[in-house]
Amino acid sequence: MTPAPDFTDWLELRPFQFGSDQKEIMMKDALLALTQWHQSVCSEYKKIIDLFNVDLNNIRTLEDIPFIPVRLFKEFDLRNNSADEIFKTMTSSGTSGQEVSKIHLDRYTASLQTKILSKIMADLLGSKRLPMLVIDSPSVVKNRRSFSAQGAGILGFSMFGQDVTYALDESMAIDWKAITVFLARHTGDPIFVFGFTFMIWQYFVLPLVRENKTFSLENAILLHGGGWKKLSEQAVDNETFKSTLRTQTGLKKVVNYYGMVEQTGSISIECDQGNLHVPIYSDVVVREPGSFAVTKNGEEGIIETLSILPRSYPGHALLTEDLGVILGEDDCPCGRLGKYFRVNGRLARAEIRGCSDTHEAS
Repeated sequence: MTPAPDFTDWLELRPFQFGSDQKEIMMKDALLALTQWHQSVCSEYKKIIDLFNVDLNNIRTLEDIPFIPVRLFKEFDLRNNSADEIFKTMTSSGTSGQEVSKIHLDRYTASLQTKILSKIMADLLGSKRLPMLVIDSPSVVKNRRSFSAQGAGILGFSMFGQDVTYALDESMAIDWKAITVFLARHTGDPIFVFGFTFMIWQYFVLPLVRENKTFSLENAILLHGGGWKKLSEQAVDNETFKSTLRTQTGLKKVVNYYGMVEQTGSISIECDQGNLHVPIYSDVVVREPGSFAVTKNGEEGIIETLSILPRSYPGHALLTEDLGVILGEDDCPCGRLGKYFRVNGRLARAEIRGCSDTHEAS
């Protein structure tokens, strides 16, 4: 059996430490090791590699690493470990009747995800845990063994907060008293606010607008992700989202992120230029629909996400159902090294997915 890759040394690296050339070499070697490992311990993944006649000895670049469609996690139970080695299972969100992805984590994978996410978040928030306001209901985190993507996201990011307070009650209505008391406790303090984009808009921003009420969040940083499909259908773009929040709460720093339950811990953070940046632990490739050839920077295609984190399941190279564009490498005005990109939307026939796309009011 191929030895299991160990990426503990990567924890010594800063999220945007290297430029694209050096990162390309490191990521290619790491992902090739993961591919060989998954091929040796996951029979379903081996069938896929064999079916496409992939010769791992001919891997020369990052783009040569074989990828699988993210949808396969909805259709197959892809994992490397026996049942007794899995201690946590996460599921993607899905509307009624849709299949959900099941992601099985062993302790090594879950630990690495947590530590890498901590490195990325420290780049955004600093090393101090901040008072945290979650724009969601506490009901989504009740099952601590089998997490939905929504619950896993909240619990994962809650590690970087203290005095975690939920802004919505069990019926998804604003908990005015809880928020008022929380803000009174932390007057003048920096605050970490987290939520999923559509949930924030639907259950927090719009009620504030309707009732002509405001909260004072001038000292807060809001991190949000997911749910853009439904907002685009309501003609709400990133700037409208930010400006309305600023009007109702005074929020000045609103940061979007891109990530998915199939690669938990591998998130790309929006900079002050509005670009999404890939940290050194992951990468993106954009491919032409149909041919899957790699596009040039500036050309739209299907986003492929790569990550060193998935070791208990073969999720290290995934073709998503998102459309996007790589905007450049190593030259963003914000100063971060590596690729930066934009997500343009979903493939036309893709299911609505995402943590906040799929909430249905009872």
